[in-house]
Amino acid sequence: MTYRPTESTFGPPFAVRIPSLIYLFLALAAVAAVVLAEHSSSNSWLYVNIVERGVRGFLSARGCAGLFLAGALASFLRTNMRGVRVRADGVDYRDATLGWPRARRFKWAQIDRIVLDLPFIALDLWDGTRSFLPAVEDRAALAVVLEKVGHARAIPVRGGLGLDEIPEEDEFDGGPA
Repeated sequence: MTYRPTESTFGPPFAVRIPSLIYLFLALAAVAAVVLAEHSSSNSWLYVNIVERGVRGFLSARGCAGLFLAGALASFLRTNMRGVRVRADGVDYRDATLGWPRARRFKWAQIDRIVLDLPFIALDLWDGTRSFLPAVEDRAALAVVLEKVGHARAIPVRGGLGLDEIPEEDEFDGGPA
């Protein structure tokens, strides 16, 4: 009988989401300014500087605002795809370091020890390397889930809070004994 946890997803912290939210807000403001300029009178400052200058430019104001919004949406979606997912067969995480995306998947059999007493949660792997999981919004809940899986699968856990809740029998592969 092998413990198979229910799938849990832990997203990035709010501080990581702030830049993409600001970018999205500015893009929406640019789209609103273009729409407002197109619906204003022909001698207003917005119409003259956005619509009339946009006609003479390389890219119209509407096209520029559309590209700005598409980039902001892509940034927002990419930021929200970061995080850690605990699955029945292992741990997945997605992160971006200096804009370069990184995705890793570790099976439970690859993990020798779960380290919870460092600033970041770490997984010691069978090949002697240590992999640090990215920061998540609810670190305590991730630590509890990993500690529960570690105890159920006989993976040593360093720095845990202690297991308060024993997994139910129906969470095991074989069902009730």
